[in-house]
Amino acid sequence: MSQPGLWELIKEDWVANGRDWTRPGFRALAVYRFGVWRMTIKPKYLRAPLSLIYRFLFRRIRNRYGIEFPYSVQAGRRIVIEHQSAIVIHGDVVMGDDCIIRQGVTLGNRHLNKPFDAPRLGNRVNVGAGAKILGGVSIGDDAVIGANAVVLHDVPANTTVVGIPAKPIKYESVI
Repeated sequence: MSQPGLWELIKEDWVANGRDWTRPGFRALAVYRFGVWRMTIKPKYLRAPLSLIYRFLFRRIRNRYGIEFPYSVQAGRRIVIEHQSAIVIHGDVVMGDDCIIRQGVTLGNRHLNKPFDAPRLGNRVNVGAGAKILGGVSIGDDAVIGANAVVLHDVPANTTVVGIPAKPIKYESVI
């Protein structure tokens, strides 16, 4: 099976973001996808004008909407950035498919002497507003990171974590 092209990925993101091309999250994803696509053009002299366009668009998205989403991130498909403002994603982050990111989220490194340690999010991870995921931690599939949680350790799949530092919570059945 071949990899989807630029337009197929942008269309998937558009559908995942409610078919609204005016949403800042969709625009940030479209610029990200363009940045990744331009790196597939091998002759540097052909890629150079596209790199200038990408840098202009990246800075515009960062400064206008407050979403920093560099092309070096390994992002999956159908990602949703629900709200704009204060979203910072480290360039070495790995994100799975169908993740949801909300405003004020930071996915970054924890120590200055380990600049390439960045979080790895599984598929369908839901990150609450203001959450900070720091260092080379792994977040399992279907995990939920609560609002304003600070995640410093790995989170298993199908787990909800909240608090500072983030700890798993247990649900009690009401039936």
